[in-house]
Amino acid sequence: MILPIYVYGSEVLRQKAAEVDPADKERIQKLVSDMEETLAHAEGCGLAAPQVGESLRVVIVDGTGMDDIYPYLKDFKRVMINPVIRSESAETATYSEGCLSIPGIYCDVSRPASITVDYLDRDFVPQTETLDKFACRMVQHELSHLDGDLFVDHVAPIRKKIITKKLQGISKGRVSARYTTKLK
Repeated sequence: MILPIYVYGSEVLRQKAAEVDPADKERIQKLVSDMEETLAHAEGCGLAAPQVGESLRVVIVDGTGMDDIYPYLKDFKRVMINPVIRSESAETATYSEGCLSIPGIYCDVSRPASITVDYLDRDFVPQTETLDKFACRMVQHELSHLDGDLFVDHVAPIRKKIITKKLQGISKGRVSARYTTKLK
């Protein structure tokens, strides 16, 4: 089922998401399926559960649609349940980021260039993975959502000032997106 994507100004985007209880495996797998359908419909590369109104520590990333730009993403598709960053590089990388919850706004954001993350996959099997390049960027962006953190929180002060009116508009429901959005 395609779910609405909550936009900037929605309380759920600023909450620290709760850990998933493995006893909820069936419910979480349904949520993951709905998130995958929602992400494909919105033509994005990542989605966190809070973005669909569920304050749970679940993210999905899908770089397969960007393999023409980043060939190493050809098979990069992940479901991460209860992810935890175990280590991150001192070296940083800067990329322009956007977000399905903040349509139409893109800003340069610096983040660690590589990370090692522990998580449960869609079958609740423990995984540890070291990521770099754009795969690392996608995962960090989505993991930030689990702590109520948005990419616009990390932009240079002058850039933040420039986008403030657009953010205020989104938080008042003035949103234009090719997918269903929700503000709550």
